[in-house]
Amino acid sequence: MARFGFAIPATSANLGPGFDSFGLALDFYNKFEAEQSDTWTVHIEGEGKNYLYRDERNQVARAMKATFDRADADLCAEIWCQNRIPTGNGLGSSSTARLGGVLLARELLEEAGYERLSDQEVFEIASKLEGHADNVAAGFFGGFTVCWASDGTPQLARFEPATGLAAVVVPATTELLTDAARELLPKDVSHADASFNVAHAGLLAASIVAGHPQHFSAALKDKLHEPYRSAAIADIEDIHTILMDAGADGVALSGSGPTVIGLVAGADDGAAYRRAVEVATKASDAVRKLGTRREPLPLAISRTGAKSF
Repeated sequence: MARFGFAIPATSANLGPGFDSFGLALDFYNKFEAEQSDTWTVHIEGEGKNYLYRDERNQVARAMKATFDRADADLCAEIWCQNRIPTGNGLGSSSTARLGGVLLARELLEEAGYERLSDQEVFEIASKLEGHADNVAAGFFGGFTVCWASDGTPQLARFEPATGLAAVVVPATTELLTDAARELLPKDVSHADASFNVAHAGLLAASIVAGHPQHFSAALKDKLHEPYRSAAIADIEDIHTILMDAGADGVALSGSGPTVIGLVAGADDGAAYRRAVEVATKASDAVRKLGTRREPLPLAISRTGAKSF
């Protein structure tokens, strides 16, 4: 039996005002491999190796099994996970596992003689498993994505970010699970807050695609989720200030947190990444003194998304 592998990038969803809609793929990958087997077995290296499930309860295995069940295929797999993305930190770790599992299942199903799933089917299955499509879309297709639902079916549009964009992410030493973070949100928001986010989301999307980083600081402001989730992230204002003082062009909560992301621009992607390295270096001492965060990590944008290997 053949062994298949996929590298799935980290993603930053929401990006300030783009709640449950925006996603940006980052050049930082989890890698998953699988081959058909008689039983479910999972091998894990890196993040989560001491606590993630190593059987059919593992998120990669569950995604594969859901895809097999959809095709009425009685298959099992042996899975290898190389995890670099911190879990429970708002960088799309769970979506890499689910998307990786569906992509691996697609290959094993085709190898076993089943009809190959389309990219749209892969996207829909992984989004349903994840519960929302924003991280899945960016992880699968790369670049900058916008998601919505049409009659209950997830849809996406992918846009190529203007050249000259990079990021600095500052993960926390503790986790904030998405479900717990979502419970902090109010059921209703004011018309004023909704209008605020519509304006800022439009400004952010246009600025990313057209390459106008001078608007990032204003465009990343949000009133729908970050103010409420901040209650569970005691150091968020400190990290905001540290990254801006270090030279980031704009700062926001990444996903549901607690990671904070800073966008950094340059004349081209190489220059932007070099600036991101400078920002991360300048921020490092102040972040370390807080004692609540991992080291700031400079990252390029993943313009390709999921990759087979």
